[in-house]
Amino acid sequence: MSVQNPPGLDLRRLRAHLDAARPGLVGGELTGELIEGGRSNLTYTVTDGSGRWVVRRPPLGHVLPTAHDMAREHRVVSALAGTDVPVPGVVALCEDESVIGARFYVMDFVPGTPYRSAGQLGALGPERTRDLVLRLVDTLADLHAVDPASVGLADFGRPDGFLERQVRRWGRQLAASRSRELPGVDELRDRLAASLPESGAAAVVHGDYRLDNALVDEEDRIAAVLDWEMSTLGDPITDLALVLAYTSGGLPSDIGVSDVQDAPGFPGADEIVARYAERSGRDVSDLGWYLGFAYFKLAVILEGIHYRFIRGKTVGANFERIGRAVPVLVEGGLRRLSE
Repeated sequence: MSVQNPPGLDLRRLRAHLDAARPGLVGGELTGELIEGGRSNLTYTVTDGSGRWVVRRPPLGHVLPTAHDMAREHRVVSALAGTDVPVPGVVALCEDESVIGARFYVMDFVPGTPYRSAGQLGALGPERTRDLVLRLVDTLADLHAVDPASVGLADFGRPDGFLERQVRRWGRQLAASRSRELPGVDELRDRLAASLPESGAAAVVHGDYRLDNALVDEEDRIAAVLDWEMSTLGDPITDLALVLAYTSGGLPSDIGVSDVQDAPGFPGADEIVARYAERSGRDVSDLGWYLGFAYFKLAVILEGIHYRFIRGKTVGANFERIGRAVPVLVEGGLRRLSE
């Protein structure tokens, strides 16, 4: 049920901003609700009883440096419109933090299902589940085939030295969220920094690509890829490794992250890698480092969420279990680097 003023979103001030930025768009009083399931930026649906939109804003507290950049997210979604990558239409970007207390942007509402659990996928059956996941992999290859310059993203990142900067960046993010001892995490960061692979051709990378960051329509097509907050130009194999880390990371199903890989028909890692290689034409022969980095990055992201949770700065359910995933990911990252 829709509620007035969900946490972090003043609907009256949002309406006033939209009336100024997009006159005539909103026809009546806005109501809205928080969309559950997000672990980082907050996402809301709002409606005037006729039209329906989605609002994205940063979390309510402890925003990590360089994270949650609404302008970057708005820019990449706008740029990818018209490519083979399905994205929502953008409505407005607001960089004035005085409106709702943070920068935000508004996009079109896209109907579809974000598959977050094996139970949801189980209703599709093994064949549809397999086809859906492989379609997600195809969409990732389509993203990596986009020429950044052709869509106005030539300056969206600095591909040279990308992997080195990524290790340093996530090391800084870890330092910003330090609240407890995490055995092995510093060793994982140091080993990653000391064994950087040579990247292939750069691409637009999503940065958090996974099944529940996509909306699936009634025909099992990818209707929209969401959550572009960490997108940039860089090494596309980092996206592929994240897909594998999310679905082959060895995380217990009750830990609050995802258990989609337990659904009958869900493709194994080898099939996912082979499909991506065939569709993209990219070299995927050396995944060990990328998997180690994917585990490290996920560990840091989840530690940041845990940090906000223990300080009462999160909105939504199941955050109390997130912290348990971090040591598992650190151990997995070290193991991948040793294989």
